[in-house]
Amino acid sequence: MDYSTHARIRDGDPSVFRELFAAHAPLVYRHAVRTTGDRSLAEDVVSLTFLEAWRLRHRLRDEGDGPRPWLMGIAVNVLRNTTRAARRHRAALARIPLRDTVPDFADEIVGRLTDTARLAAAQRALGRLRRADREVFTLCVWSGLEYTEAAAALGIPVGTVRSRLSRARTRLRALAQEELERPVPPTPAPPTPVPPSRVGAAGPGGESTEPARRNGQVPGGRTRVARSNEERTR
Repeated sequence: MDYSTHARIRDGDPSVFRELFAAHAPLVYRHAVRTTGDRSLAEDVVSLTFLEAWRLRHRLRDEGDGPRPWLMGIAVNVLRNTTRAARRHRAALARIPLRDTVPDFADEIVGRLTDTARLAAAQRALGRLRRADREVFTLCVWSGLEYTEAAAALGIPVGTVRSRLSRARTRLRALAQEELERPVPPTPAPPTPVPPSRVGAAGPGGESTEPARRNGQVPGGRTRVARSNEERTR
């Protein structure tokens, strides 16, 4: 095979990197979307993958049918790092006390999209697999890599790819069905706002909810103030 493309990548030829991006960015994006379920995060994964490819271009070796396994291996590592960072971010947010409840309309939208629901169930099922099995499954099944390409991307023997993929398929059939049948918890109703007409009405204990008067205001208005001044001068 002619490895001139590999040599141009190692040399940092900008034109060959443009060709590499045009040819493989859609594959990296689809793989990231299916793995994370987050389109915005998938776009970040694509950018980081090609930045890493540029930084690690000297490590590309003259073997295989092309740069795809090398590039997808970088994408797998980027996904590992971004997934860990996302978990830490979610854990940090969970420690922050909630203040205001904002209604979430996502469930209504997802309920209309069967494909989205199935993808979400598949992602939850994948999350219950061992990471090694999950990576083989997403590369071979969702991203369409050959066994040899997945082996090169992950740095493992082809036989290991086959055994992990078989185990992942068997386990996922049961897990995906469980996730699809799992009931979705109801979304709590947002708090009912107090209408303007209730301002000034009595509160639950009989106390008045009327706003306090500003400093200088006296009940009764000017007449009572005038009488008080007359009485003091008598």
